[in-house]
Amino acid sequence: MATKKDIRRLKIKMRIRKKVNGTVDKPRFTVFRSNKEIYAQLIDDVAGRTLVSASSMEKGFQKQGTKSDMAASVGKLIAERGKQAGIESVVFDRNGYLYHGRVKSLADSARENGLKF
Repeated sequence: MATKKDIRRLKIKMRIRKKVNGTVDKPRFTVFRSNKEIYAQLIDDVAGRTLVSASSMEKGFQKQGTKSDMAASVGKLIAERGKQAGIESVVFDRNGYLYHGRVKSLADSARENGLKF
């Protein structure tokens, strides 16, 4: 059963998704965070496929430091993979989460490493 907090986040997520759409030229950069891990994807909504993804669950990912440090590492990783795929600008989808803490850390790191949004 969903809690009030989950329902609130899903309502915010739907409000954001009405406005934010990704294309091949400018994919949607979406973030999902669990209590332990963080995931990021670049998605083409027209074709309905994920172009690039990165997460703190991958093999070989160094889990050192705080969760915000891990989020920054995932942001750097997604930016590098995006560059390799020829993606420079994206539309940011915070997925109903507040732009604070781990989400902000991931986004700032992706910006510093070459993604424009």
